[in-house]
Amino acid sequence: MISLLLIFVPLAGAALAAAWSDNRTRPWFLPSVSLVHVVLCFRLLVVPPEVAPDAWLGFDKLARAVLPAVSLLFFVCACYGVSYLAVRAERSNRVFVAALLAVLGLLSAGHQARHLGLLWIATEAVTLAAVPLLHFNGTPRAFEATWKYLLVGGTGIALSLLGSFCLGYASLHSGGSGDLTFASLMAQGAGLSRPWVLIAWVLLLVGYGTKMGLAPMHTWKPDAYGEAPGIVGAILAGGVTTVAFTAILRVRAVVGAAGEGALADRTLLAIGLFSMVVAALFLLGTRDFKRMLAYSSVEHMGILTIGAAFGGIGLKAALFHVWSNSLTKGALFMSAGNIRRAAGSASMDEVRGMAMITPRSAAIFVAGMFAVTACPPFGPFFSELALVKAGFGSGHVFAIAMLLGCLLFAFFGITRVVFGIVDGRPRPAMRTGGKRFVETAGVILPPLALLCFSLWLGLFTPPLLREAWEAAVQQLHPAP
Repeated sequence: MISLLLIFVPLAGAALAAAWSDNRTRPWFLPSVSLVHVVLCFRLLVVPPEVAPDAWLGFDKLARAVLPAVSLLFFVCACYGVSYLAVRAERSNRVFVAALLAVLGLLSAGHQARHLGLLWIATEAVTLAAVPLLHFNGTPRAFEATWKYLLVGGTGIALSLLGSFCLGYASLHSGGSGDLTFASLMAQGAGLSRPWVLIAWVLLLVGYGTKMGLAPMHTWKPDAYGEAPGIVGAILAGGVTTVAFTAILRVRAVVGAAGEGALADRTLLAIGLFSMVVAALFLLGTRDFKRMLAYSSVEHMGILTIGAAFGGIGLKAALFHVWSNSLTKGALFMSAGNIRRAAGSASMDEVRGMAMITPRSAAIFVAGMFAVTACPPFGPFFSELALVKAGFGSGHVFAIAMLLGCLLFAFFGITRVVFGIVDGRPRPAMRTGGKRFVETAGVILPPLALLCFSLWLGLFTPPLLREAWEAAVQQLHPAP
């Protein structure tokens, strides 16, 4: 029952926010509803419920390993959202607040979906609910980014739906009942039609990989992240992409049960490495610090995919990285949003000296830069170190060498952009409508809190989380 509240409470909050008449008090729905969500989510993390094998929805081991990270990220972003929307008081926030809460409820449904069809519905509903968030700024470039998001995302929608049909037919073709729950599909295992399973795997990997932003299906990310508000970018990078990753993990478990796990892992490794190479090259050339975060997200989606390809130990490292990357990216997106509003631009060509104009946001941005590039003692360092150890342990020496090379080039690219906008003397033209941006506690404390969470996760990873990640690995890679 509590697991269903994770879905229905945010959706009910979205409906109430849409009906609420006061534009000034409506943003408070965000922290209020998300506080309930995060309390329920962590209660289920501590006391996991029993989930029936044939249940279509349930807070199973994989949801337990990932959904609390999404809930925590959303809660901190929601607290930031109150101050952000107060600054943007000239625009109605009715659709924005309702859409954000709807995204939270649908993300909860996607992470808990244990049925192939329901997973597709929830994931695509998240895509549609995020559309009003992307063009909140109302600029021509924001509308262009929204259309690109819809067009590229629509391709992913079509491919993942076709892949779902193929996986269902793989069951029917071999005399199965056509039950599309993941437990049933895994139980059929070797009885599934292997040609249809492989066709389904390719289509679903490309379809959900589009949602993750894996290269070469990443083309929507730079525009969407570059034009969306910082709070939206944080939720896209740490929440929407995560539900697509868990979808791929669930499908990979079925493919493994059908006897094609080795082939699936090779494709995951190839697309993960390709994503990292593409991201590293673009990071070396971009001059827009919000687009820089988009390419960094492509890189980290590649890291997650590579971890999933390394087997059980690598998957545990990938789940660790889901937490560390989500929290760190949230801090970066929100501090970048502060800098963007203060400077009036996101380009290195027009922005510099932000350490003087927004000293607190600039300090968080620099610290977040070191965190996201896996500098100790932040969480991403330890999660990526665990992934490197898993790669060496599984004999993927060449892949690890490529991964480390891409991380090095990404570090060069990110530091080039970050220090380029933080150092130096500010340009006189850097103004936002003639009104100076004020770094209030409401826009500083949330990204700082996420950065502290990332630091805490690296130094003092709770045994409870490690146990949850190990349980999820056992669910997806059951011992013979």
